[in-house]
Amino acid sequence: MTEMQKKLLEMFSWFTKFLDANNITYYAVGGTLLGAVRHKGFIPWDDDIDIAIPRPEYNRLIELFKEKRDHYVLETPYEKNKDFLYSFSKLYDVDTTLIERQRHNIKRGLYIDVFPLDGAGNNYKEASKIYRKCSRKSILYKASMFAVRKQRKWYKNALIIASRMIPFYNIKKSSLKIDRLFSKYSYENSEYVCNFNGSYGSKEITEKRLFGTPKEYDFEHLKIKGPEFFDEYLTRIYHNWKELPPVEKRGIQHDFILLDLNKSYFDE
Repeated sequence: MTEMQKKLLEMFSWFTKFLDANNITYYAVGGTLLGAVRHKGFIPWDDDIDIAIPRPEYNRLIELFKEKRDHYVLETPYEKNKDFLYSFSKLYDVDTTLIERQRHNIKRGLYIDVFPLDGAGNNYKEASKIYRKCSRKSILYKASMFAVRKQRKWYKNALIIASRMIPFYNIKKSSLKIDRLFSKYSYENSEYVCNFNGSYGSKEITEKRLFGTPKEYDFEHLKIKGPEFFDEYLTRIYHNWKELPPVEKRGIQHDFILLDLNKSYFDE
């Protein structure tokens, strides 16, 4: 395990205890769940932790976490900080410093991504229609967030460059609009749900029953929670999830400009 993964594990341990103590349902998703099932911990080359929380409980978490707890803060799209431009939340360790390469580089700490899990209708056709609508309305916002990277497909880099040519585009206001758009459809009254902020496009559309009652998984020395029907969920996201990817695709996902695990981002 890398030093970064050790620190992330420490954060994850604290955060899951906080969520459990406050009866907030959460699910490890994406690579975090894949790591738990396939590796019993981190995917060896992974560099983040992702969880999703049903929208009603996600909103309750935000209310509970108005102030710093221990040495952690939860930043949301609704904070006053103008440089926080994400349409989802992040748990930061304030005793660390991390700068990630984006269009607008943001100085914060090591983080856990906290995604809202939103309603998406009552059948796959309806959910796909809702997803396409949300995707169309958020495409400019998402493009405006990122920096051009060699690893991206050419058309994505072209869209990122094109987004910079639109005058007076306010990314912060757009992040709020996008969050409200994603939360428009009732989680409680939907049979299908979606992590609209996720990295896997329309594969993020799933039957709500797949999440079901959170199931415990081993993650390094921790016990964490994830979707009840992990095989169906992971097959939806990754297809042949039991197979390791080719060596050339086992790289880290993020582009960090600076990472200091021993210095607070509040320090000059």
